[in-house]
Amino acid sequence: MADSRELRVNEQIRVREVRLIDDEGEQNGIMPTMEALKLAKERELDLVEVSPTANPPVCKILNYGKYKFEQEKRLRDSRKNQKVLKIKEIRMQPKIGSGDLDTKAKHVQEFLDEGDKVKVTIRFRGRELAHTELGYDVLNEVLKRLNEGSYTIEKPAAMEGRFMSMTLNAKAK
Repeated sequence: MADSRELRVNEQIRVREVRLIDDEGEQNGIMPTMEALKLAKERELDLVEVSPTANPPVCKILNYGKYKFEQEKRLRDSRKNQKVLKIKEIRMQPKIGSGDLDTKAKHVQEFLDEGDKVKVTIRFRGRELAHTELGYDVLNEVLKRLNEGSYTIEKPAAMEGRFMSMTLNAKAK
């Protein structure tokens, strides 16, 4: 359904005829807009255009205030159920020591266990840029130190300027 701010109500509906759905959800067929509006007023409800792009537009007889509240509530609930995906970044250099590599790999594993995406980045300085194969070796070493099956490689190792990076995704449990 369209967003509640875009819906036309009662006198705002300017078309000649509409397809009407009454307050019980029954199809009343195509009828002049004035007649549909009169039916809505008799029932002390509003005529709301729910599908303005249809030919003819579809209108429903309903309590607009209540309908708007329900739409907003549905929107809030859908936002509540969304999981915000965070990308964590771990940076290192190609000349990293074994102990430091263990620590960085442990951090990567912790982030993956929390369900976050992890971008592992290696920064090359000066002449290190001539030896990018060292970066591939370090990234492969990180992968070896992670738990098997706890990740998927979303983006394999690739150069981006002075950086080489790969992106890992946590496997759904």
